[in-house]
Amino acid sequence: MSQHGTAIDSPTAAIADPQTADNVVYDPALASVREFARDLETTTEYGSPSYVSEHQSRNADLTKNAVDHDFDGDDYEHVETALDAVADREMVCLDRQLGRHSENSYVCRYYVPKEHSRIALAWAKLLEPAPDDAEPDFTTVQVPDTEEVAIRVLPDEGFTAVLGTDYSGEAKKSFLRLFMLDAKRQGGLGLHAGTKRVRLESDDGDLETVGQVFLGLSGTGKSTLTAHGLGLEPPEDATMLQDDVCALRPDGTVAGSEGEGLYIKTIGLDHGEQPDLYEAATHDSAVLENVDVAADGTVDFDSDAHTANARAIVQRDHLPSADEEIDLPSIDQVFFITRNPAMPPIAKLSSEEAAVAFMLGESVQTSAGDPDSAGEAIRVVGTNPFIVGSEGEEGNRFRDLVADLDVDAFLLNTGSVGDRDIGVDDTVSLLRAVSRGRVAWTDDPTTGLTVPDSVPGLDVSRFDVGDALDDADDRIADLREERREYLAAFEDLDETIRAAIY
Repeated sequence: MSQHGTAIDSPTAAIADPQTADNVVYDPALASVREFARDLETTTEYGSPSYVSEHQSRNADLTKNAVDHDFDGDDYEHVETALDAVADREMVCLDRQLGRHSENSYVCRYYVPKEHSRIALAWAKLLEPAPDDAEPDFTTVQVPDTEEVAIRVLPDEGFTAVLGTDYSGEAKKSFLRLFMLDAKRQGGLGLHAGTKRVRLESDDGDLETVGQVFLGLSGTGKSTLTAHGLGLEPPEDATMLQDDVCALRPDGTVAGSEGEGLYIKTIGLDHGEQPDLYEAATHDSAVLENVDVAADGTVDFDSDAHTANARAIVQRDHLPSADEEIDLPSIDQVFFITRNPAMPPIAKLSSEEAAVAFMLGESVQTSAGDPDSAGEAIRVVGTNPFIVGSEGEEGNRFRDLVADLDVDAFLLNTGSVGDRDIGVDDTVSLLRAVSRGRVAWTDDPTTGLTVPDSVPGLDVSRFDVGDALDDADDRIADLREERREYLAAFEDLDETIRAAIY
């Protein structure tokens, strides 16, 4: 063990074997983990556990990694605080597997004090059990009850210390952050994205597969669209493979990460519009977090009594739209989800424009990122607040992969054009037509983008930006200037991408 204030060569080597340590409950059954947290549970009307956390969103501003930040003595002291907790406190330790197949999978080891084991229960339900006696690739120690909130990441050592927060999302993202970084180091790119396989009948009656990837910030409709069946009838279908994070490989495959569950937002969860997600969230296998649950177990998904960032960990086995597989064999189409009212409901992008969309990551702030700023305009590179390393290089890599793999890219607005709301049914009609290749495209004089001229079953003229947006030409000109200034800050970004601003 090093002295406080000095670098730590191998934090995981400083941790005793959890299988023999007297103070560690190693890999208990999940029923036992739930029992450890029984005093904190409200049991819902469905028989599932519900918990309320003190921290109800991520602490991005208090997160530092040793690649992008110069760690000093205080940073390493946070790491040692986590290591000391593993040595001195009664801990629960769980091993889980992130991803599938040897080249795409990682063993994740998670420690948390026993009295906070509800976090371990939620996290463990997202991932599949790790192989017996496997050594961890990534290790996270979460100590929720320290006075100071600090998340410190040592990427090269695969170690994360999460201090002072009891939010389950910090546990989840601590491993996904390193999963995405490793994908980049292997020549691909980690994406904050959902993946979907759409199978459609060709003119000769054969089934053809379209592989789709959806990038979007939490709360923009990514989960809803990834899980949506698109109104297809057998033998055609649309199946969700991944909901949150995946890895685009240089060969065009897209590796999934979470094999057991999904971490979904529940505010406004509606059986009519989101039947699959609703069914999974009301199964007894779910874990609810910060959902309004009455003492008698009655669940109110419309209430934000605790936070607008209410969540549920749901099981893929109880989500009819989820496939058994989590890997996408090939990527054909990628969609950037935005809620910018100056954008059309859908636009087709060149590879350079796709890289612009990746770098801009335009949407509105949601309660998952910052509840106090929910509704405000926001830009996040790759819609991914967990990038480690140069963001400009990520944009270049994304452009190269899209071009090399001949991927069709689209901008998808799920909010409104001006004051004209884009409903879920409108978006689904667009996605269904794009999947079938039945959209006639034209150039939009207002935005300069390639937009639909006609879509079967949908009047796209009512979403014309020039008609729907007040002072459209001036607002688009101002938006382009804002975007130019924003992209200028990324020194590593190729000039050909900057020149493709729309």
